[in-house]
Amino acid sequence: MAILTMKKKGTGCFFLLNAFFIALTPVKAANLTLTGLDVLEQDGFKQLAGKRVGLITNQSSVDMNGLNAVDVFSKAGNFKLAAIFSPEHGFRGTEEGGAYIANSTDPVTGVPVYSLYGRNKQRPSPQMLKGLDILVFDIQDIGARFYTYLTTMGYAMEEASKAGLPFMVLDRPNPIGGRVEGPVLDQGISFFTAYFPVPVRHGFTAGEMALFHKADLKLSLDLTVIPMENWTRDLFFDQTGVVWTNPSPNIRTVDAEVLYPGLGCFEASNVSVGRGTDRPFLWFGAPWMKAAKIAAKLSKAGLKGVKFTVMELTPSKDLYEGRPCEGISLEVTDKSAVRALDIFVNAAYLLNKYNGGDFSLNPIEIRKMTGSSDLYIMLHAGAKSGEIIAAFDKNNAGFKAAAAKFLLYK
Repeated sequence: MAILTMKKKGTGCFFLLNAFFIALTPVKAANLTLTGLDVLEQDGFKQLAGKRVGLITNQSSVDMNGLNAVDVFSKAGNFKLAAIFSPEHGFRGTEEGGAYIANSTDPVTGVPVYSLYGRNKQRPSPQMLKGLDILVFDIQDIGARFYTYLTTMGYAMEEASKAGLPFMVLDRPNPIGGRVEGPVLDQGISFFTAYFPVPVRHGFTAGEMALFHKADLKLSLDLTVIPMENWTRDLFFDQTGVVWTNPSPNIRTVDAEVLYPGLGCFEASNVSVGRGTDRPFLWFGAPWMKAAKIAAKLSKAGLKGVKFTVMELTPSKDLYEGRPCEGISLEVTDKSAVRALDIFVNAAYLLNKYNGGDFSLNPIEIRKMTGSSDLYIMLHAGAKSGEIIAAFDKNNAGFKAAAAKFLLYK
């Protein structure tokens, strides 16, 4: 077992999970990826022995047997699970994005559950951390900068540093591999959905992002990462054998995760991404969209690993609730070839060209999503999609070189 430690100088809750081993790509049992939780569990939790532990977690934190980390921690016996902290979407991951979550108590263990997505509470307070010996993070991320779980981790690291509290990350796969896409977040932007100075598709695991964040802010923090075993950067989630749970209500497949860094950017526009349908983040549309023309153009744009089909859907909630929407369904044919930001840039360019009177981007929100104003400025200046993509690639070249020292896996 490998453990990476960086030191500063001087639920007992039984989840009803729709969890299963994804078997789309065969994985030999001997090569199953072991998450940081699995590694810690197999080692008898000796790194936590005798400690009062605070666990930042949700429904996505499961071991190789499908048991949630809260259940595993509460039964370990050689340390005390003293507090649970939950991120956006809540402890069970069932709340819609943006819904504020109240504090609660785990009914099985009696352990307090502190919401890190309540009103004005996105960081653990000193009172929440009082009496703890260590703070542990174990949540499955999906590899896009504007997905909020790793921001929760970053905030918690900063508060642990202030409190002189050790911090441990139980690492999990980046489910869309190690590829990098999109601009690095501009200086001066700092929001819950736009926090780390990394590209949109950052390529980091949670443990690697923690190492990056500590170095970037020069945090005085006793940081330990429990690395995975049998994971490499070319693996997608369905090649790992790790038990699948929906990381949030509208991310239901690996294909949705692959497309999310691109299609997610439509949430800074007046285009639906399929919330309230059976194809969230696998479809985009609007009542006014010239879907047939745009689908035909996308199919000829040289975008690899994906097929585009015209599909009408009527969202049952969210944007365009109850209104039939012309749209485009995406079928991933080769995950390793997909560049989701390229898809979004091409689609935004075509929407601006053929639906310019209806299509709109919010300049503030799209800057948060993509990380810079390049797309908005260039699009409205008449730049073609290839020019915008080239600007993105130029922007993140320096990050790729600098990120190498934080990588834990080949």
